[in-house]
Amino acid sequence: MSATKPITQVRPFFDRDTETWSYVVYDHPGGSAAVVDTVLNFDQASGRTSTTGAEEIIQFVRGEKLTVEWILETHAHADHLSAAPYIREQVGGKIAIGDQIRKVQTIFRDLFNLEREFLVDGSQFDHLFHDGETFTVGELQGRVIYVPGHTPADMAWLIGDALFVGDTLFMPDVGSARCDFPGGDATTLYRSAQKLLALPEDTRMFMCHDYPPEGGREYRCETTVGEQKRNNIHLHEGISEEEFVAMRNKRDATLPMPRLIIPSIQVNIRAGQMPPPEDNGTTYLKVPINTL
Repeated sequence: MSATKPITQVRPFFDRDTETWSYVVYDHPGGSAAVVDTVLNFDQASGRTSTTGAEEIIQFVRGEKLTVEWILETHAHADHLSAAPYIREQVGGKIAIGDQIRKVQTIFRDLFNLEREFLVDGSQFDHLFHDGETFTVGELQGRVIYVPGHTPADMAWLIGDALFVGDTLFMPDVGSARCDFPGGDATTLYRSAQKLLALPEDTRMFMCHDYPPEGGREYRCETTVGEQKRNNIHLHEGISEEEFVAMRNKRDATLPMPRLIIPSIQVNIRAGQMPPPEDNGTTYLKVPINTL
């Protein structure tokens, strides 16, 4: 008699301010867990942070008596600050991202003219995953899928039958991620999406964000590969690479910069840490003028 595969348990958490989904992925209560794409609450007007959203995750982890093995980032987010260091401090785990983060660090080190001591080798993270690398979350098997296009460093995490896609794909009625950030590319995103859409159709797919059409449905975080192939408004079956690239580039030219891109990037390329304080003991985030 063959052994039964463990069921991937997924508990979503939603941050309404940034429309971000975070997840605790685990094998069973009392078992092992990974935390995906956490949010540090940030008030841009005052420059104040809080850990309200992170505390919900921590309370769940403790309530289920889970051992956090990994704190995973799909990419260096441009729309929210990561709470990964705070999660690690409270419940443990290794902060991990894809090894191509070095490219993103190089781009934004130069754009923000960061301090001389800032390293572009990914050493701020506990582990850098490479494409195709495997890992475990307790009894669950994980695999890393490199999906650049939105940024040069995006990774999707396949844990059991649950796929965490970051910003590569959105819900079918929303479509796909923008590709006009530094290092982004619509052709590359199309090809990355095809990797994900080639997975078994019953693979559960979990979004990092949801932007429901105005006057439409409630926020959702989960779909399937099959539903995306049939119904994704940008990447359903039959859409050619040329058609997608033309649509994506035209649409991206109309989009404003994300509200929190400037603070988010400076923090997230540091694995969620703030820049070092200056000689007066205060930490500052830079705003490049007439650059982005």
